[in-house]
Formats: sequence, structure tokens, C-alpha cells
Amino acid sequence: MPTPAGCAVFLGDGKKVISFFIDPSIGSSINAVLAGEKPERPLTHDLLLLTMDSFGAKLQRTVIVSMHEEIYYARVIFQVENELQEKKIVELDARPSDCIALSVRVGAPIYVVAELWHSLNDVSQTLEDMRREAEGS
Repeated sequence: MPTPAGCAVFLGDGKKVISFFIDPSIGSSINAVLAGEKPERPLTHDLLLLTMDSFGAKLQRTVIVSMHEEIYYARVIFQVENELQEKKIVELDARPSDCIALSVRVGAPIYVVAELWHSLNDVSQTLEDMRREAEGS
């Protein structure tokens, strides 16, 4: 969701919603995918997925693992199968916004480590208020 400070990401499980802010360009990239828009040429996140796919890597999931000094940290997990049929899991450190941009492109799940999830404030009401306000305008 666009905001004066950039873009807000809202993640929820049906009972609780958390939020954090990301760069507007990545927010636009995520929103475009969620709206079903297809760019004429691959964007950066599309290019990364195409590259990983050419090496036999499929995105499995994103995990937001921690927060330090208001900065979130995440891991993106790929399953790789090479020409020798060996399978392995590759876990990469990345910004949550990039992980989410990748995950929404392939429909991969997004998780938050339970301890972190339980420590964060529920912003369900804030999101609902924003939705009502948007509908009224």
C-alpha cells in the first residue's frame, strides 16, 4: 500500500496482521504482480527468477527471520536440482521486500518466524481503517 514514506507491506494469517515499510519501487513491483500486470520486459525480480530457473532452482518459500533496530531480515529458500539429479536447498539472505517480490511472482509462501511474529503488534484495525477510508474516497 503506497504511503507518504514509501510503501507499507501488510502480512497476515487471518487472525493477526503485521506491517513494515519498503522502497516504493519494490512496492510497485509487488503491486503490479498482485494486480496481474505483465511487464513487456523482465524486471529485476523476474530476471533473478529466470536465472535461478535456468540453473534448476525453484523458489520454495520466504521466511522473515528477525528484526534488529527496526530493520527486518529475511531468507529466501530455493530447491536446486542439477543435471546429476542431486537435490539441495539453498538459503540466501535478502531484504524482506525482495523476498516478497520473488514469492508473489511464483506463488511461494511467506512465513514469519513464530517468536518474531508473536512479538510484533497486530495492526489489523489500522488496515481495516485504511480500507474503509479508501472505499469512502
